[in-house]
Amino acid sequence: MQLNSNEIAKINPHRYPFALVDRITDYKPGEYAKGIKCISVNEMQFMGHFPEHHVMPGVLIVEALAQTGCVAILSQEEYKGKIVFFAGINKCKFKGQVTPGDVVELECTLTRMRKSIGVGEAVAKVDGKVVVKAELTFAIGE
Repeated sequence: MQLNSNEIAKINPHRYPFALVDRITDYKPGEYAKGIKCISVNEMQFMGHFPEHHVMPGVLIVEALAQTGCVAILSQEEYKGKIVFFAGINKCKFKGQVTPGDVVELECTLTRMRKSIGVGEAVAKVDGKVVVKAELTFAIGE
């Protein structure tokens, strides 16, 4: 199943300037979500990071991964209308730079769900090469 940006907005409560997933390319509620983020020089973070050498901040790539995981969680019937918060980031490795013109492939696979806590293995790639890997912990709130 695919979701466009309008459909993502019905699931994920993030809005501009923090809606960081352009499209969900595939997902299965409660299991995984895959998406993309198209990086544009017009994004406001490039005004300061770094004006002479544009690089997507790693924390924003991790946030995009988390938002992808949110779709896997919040698309489940029992969590519709809820909000998901970061509860932890473990084993995070930055393995490459992301620059304007890149299409970042985002994937988060949920490995554990217990009541209001979930854990996901997340990977971001550009041109098939891993740029970020992390284990993300989610807390589901009201």
